[in-house]
Amino acid sequence: MRAFFLALLLVVAGLAAPARPAAAAAPTDIHGREIVLRGFNVSGSTKLYENGLLPFRSTADAAAAAAQMRELTGANAIRFLISWEGVQPARDRIDTAYLDRAADQIRQFTGRGIRVLLDWHQDLYSAHLFDPDSWYTGDGAPKWVIDAAAYPDESCGICLLWGQNMMNNGAVRAAAYDFWRNRSGVQDAYLTQARAALTHLRSRVDYPMMLGVDPFNEPFDGGLDGGSGTTWETTYLLPFYQRFRAVMDATGWSSLPLYAEPLVFWNTGFFEQGGLSTAGQLGSRYVFNSHYYDGSRMTLDPSAAGDGTYTVAMNRIRDRATALGTTAFVSEFGNAVSGTGSSSRTPWMVRSMYQGLDSRLSGASFWNGAAGSGQVLSSTQWHWDVYSGKHRELMNFNPDKVQTTGDAWNGEDHSVIANGALRLDRRVLDRLYPSAVAGSTIAFAYEDLARDGFAGAGRQQAWLTVPSRLPAIAGLVAGRQYGVLVWREPAAPPGAPTELHLPGSFPSARTVVVSDLGAVAGVPASGPVAVTTEVGAATARRLLLDATGSAPGRVHVALVVNASDTATVPAATLTAVRTELLAWAAGL
Repeated sequence: MRAFFLALLLVVAGLAAPARPAAAAAPTDIHGREIVLRGFNVSGSTKLYENGLLPFRSTADAAAAAAQMRELTGANAIRFLISWEGVQPARDRIDTAYLDRAADQIRQFTGRGIRVLLDWHQDLYSAHLFDPDSWYTGDGAPKWVIDAAAYPDESCGICLLWGQNMMNNGAVRAAAYDFWRNRSGVQDAYLTQARAALTHLRSRVDYPMMLGVDPFNEPFDGGLDGGSGTTWETTYLLPFYQRFRAVMDATGWSSLPLYAEPLVFWNTGFFEQGGLSTAGQLGSRYVFNSHYYDGSRMTLDPSAAGDGTYTVAMNRIRDRATALGTTAFVSEFGNAVSGTGSSSRTPWMVRSMYQGLDSRLSGASFWNGAAGSGQVLSSTQWHWDVYSGKHRELMNFNPDKVQTTGDAWNGEDHSVIANGALRLDRRVLDRLYPSAVAGSTIAFAYEDLARDGFAGAGRQQAWLTVPSRLPAIAGLVAGRQYGVLVWREPAAPPGAPTELHLPGSFPSARTVVVSDLGAVAGVPASGPVAVTTEVGAATARRLLLDATGSAPGRVHVALVVNASDTATVPAATLTAVRTELLAWAAGL
């Protein structure tokens, strides 16, 4: 993850939003529905030798994590980390047992309806670049790769954060420089192990549930040779992606996209380079795969995040994907739960990041400008570590530096779960979101009412405010969690209904849905507005909105309200809200 480096950078205040191009097409499922993916990275434990360079120590642990994640958050996607060192511990050996353990763990998620993005993870290139007594460590490349080169003794100098090694550590920079220039065939070796791994995994995973492959986490240059970040991307990074794309095609993964990350420094607000902005059109065989962390609030900015804090940053990701002719995915975002000056502000920072993922608009501007809401972004938050705070990792193989706290890696603590319980307010993480839209999404927004403290403590404040010109809607949603979705009927009849994940805080019997499809106070198990369990879940639920028989182009709308604080909502209220809602949606 790149929280490490973004914490060094000052986000430029008042950064203007770029001109917005026409939105790229959203990803679709087998029924032609637009899909939104939400979930977590599993996990930073892949960086640890105590875990065998995998997210979980056993298949049973993976199964328990998958079930808990599905039930507590309604997640329908994960980014599953693996390691080059795990795949190829020796030059002449592919560890198929490692790959079989990975496949077993992956199937625990896909069997519960959770899709999987396979991620080849690295940070600072390799743990084997670092001295036993170093303040820092890395992950990724195996020892035999480092031993084959003559790198200088590592030193970051006066570095307060581990990401500074990318700029200051000569050994780290030299190793990255060699990789991108394929010195001594090191990139060839990487692609060879990827070919072997993808060939082996193809028949061992549930391929239809795989999202694609992220071939290299957070690429950093190692040296620009006087050029720009965009020149480096087109000269070195894009050709690497094209080579990896060919490996995917040759190993049976041709129908899935490659998730292409830009230069790690992009979208930081300062020292911004890259973004694949000179790469031309990537097209649908690639996904623009960005990360986002708030470096300013992790360092000098003491302010709390609020309504609309991250709309500009998330809109830059949307617009960059559109310019590349593809869709966007935010495969890492979040903030520390402890250990930094910003950790006490994490709940609302994460809340605001999700708000930016949901819509182009702030809550204050949504109801008056919903036509500009834009694409709902898919994402996986960093991260879900079931061993958080219970590690025993020998940092750089040093028995005198045993890491036990947090993530047990470079002093970080980002896991949203520890000791079997969520560490953030569940309302931040278990969200209403349109997991499948039978048509094209016009607008979506969600008011989670999450508190600004941990585990549900602290202050509550609504951000998604309804204007006074809509008094019936404003009265119904006041002080309540709610979401609103507007979508357009497609030209061809959809093969399945629109679905939204229904958070655990929304009891079926006390959930109000007001829509052009009907209005109910308490959602039944059948009908045009209905509730059922999520695939692979015991208690997690989804809301079904069935518009069968609607004319092509018809605009649909649904207001979903958690009315658990009242026994009933009067029929007259539902009628008044429906009248206002349909008139508002028609105006879009």
